[in-house]
Amino acid sequence: MKNFRAGRFVQQAHHKSFLPNPINREWVVEDMGLLQLLGQADRELGRLDMYSEYIPNIDLFIRMHVLKEASQSSKIEGTQTTMEEALLDKEDVPPEKRDDWEEVQNYVDAMNEAVAKLQKLPFSARLIRETHRTLMQGVRGKHKQPGEFRHSQNWIGGASINDAIFVPPVYTSIGDLIADIEKFVHNDKQYFPEMLKAALVHYQFETIHPFLDGNGRVGRLLITLYLVSRGILKQPVLYLSDFFERNRQLYYDNLMRVREKNDLLQWFKFFLVGVIETARSSTTTFDNILKLQKQVETQLQTLGSRTANAQKVMYYLYQRPVVNAAKVGEVAGVSPASAYKLIADLERFGILKEITGGKRGKMYVFDAYLKLFKS
Repeated sequence: MKNFRAGRFVQQAHHKSFLPNPINREWVVEDMGLLQLLGQADRELGRLDMYSEYIPNIDLFIRMHVLKEASQSSKIEGTQTTMEEALLDKEDVPPEKRDDWEEVQNYVDAMNEAVAKLQKLPFSARLIRETHRTLMQGVRGKHKQPGEFRHSQNWIGGASINDAIFVPPVYTSIGDLIADIEKFVHNDKQYFPEMLKAALVHYQFETIHPFLDGNGRVGRLLITLYLVSRGILKQPVLYLSDFFERNRQLYYDNLMRVREKNDLLQWFKFFLVGVIETARSSTTTFDNILKLQKQVETQLQTLGSRTANAQKVMYYLYQRPVVNAAKVGEVAGVSPASAYKLIADLERFGILKEITGGKRGKMYVFDAYLKLFKS
């Protein structure tokens, strides 16, 4: 990668845009430090993937992982929605926070739909556009051509294009650049490690910035989609937005360093450190979920005739760990009085914790479970 050139700045009327070079080419990895990190990342990801295969009802927990990813990825773009808020129904969200809430829900829908579509569609421009359409449907960017590559110039940072931090390529080059990404992804004739492919696809996508809005969120979502599409992950269980959010300035700096200094190596190393840390953290989370499940199941067995109903409630809580009495009654199929008795049992065990402090309309959280995703 010593001879790597990211692209060139092209003079336009009153500014310079950046035109990235194609990435569908032969690559040679020689840096020993990078190869060592790559081996470590492969091992951690393999361990996480294997772990996820043996967890019963893995889909319940994937939903929580996706919700965390949605919250963190949206947070990078300035959306302020906590996981607790994201778990609420729309009518329970304060009106001033509903726009942010809807953006997070769209991210969850976009990820779930895209993973499902991978059964029939390849990783492609079409998949990217359809994912973007779901992401932007009915939210603040709904007037910015959802599902369509842009037909005008955009920029990153700055009040106007004249003081922008970065100006992506002109819109007329987007079709060829996205087609190049497609060819690179499906080029099996020239070997390049899949993890580095995912990192390079993310960098190139963010550099192209093909949409008027939502590029950051779509680009981060593509990392997981790529790994699932290539069979590196059997389940969508790796999400890097939390790592990028915690290292936000480094994330932006390393992307810009590639464009300005052709330093792709540093971006690769940063990306792999994120994979290693995130895979380890996710494995630990799954391990702690299993321990918590075992503990909860032991507690529920002491409830006698109410055990079966309590188990129904717990099954729901593993998907959405915030409930009220009406939801408990609905899930368990019991009267309001019986629902409150179940809640009292779960509070006594320390499973549910009341979070509203009001006498009416109380909300309860499965606190120990939620904390596993927030730690």
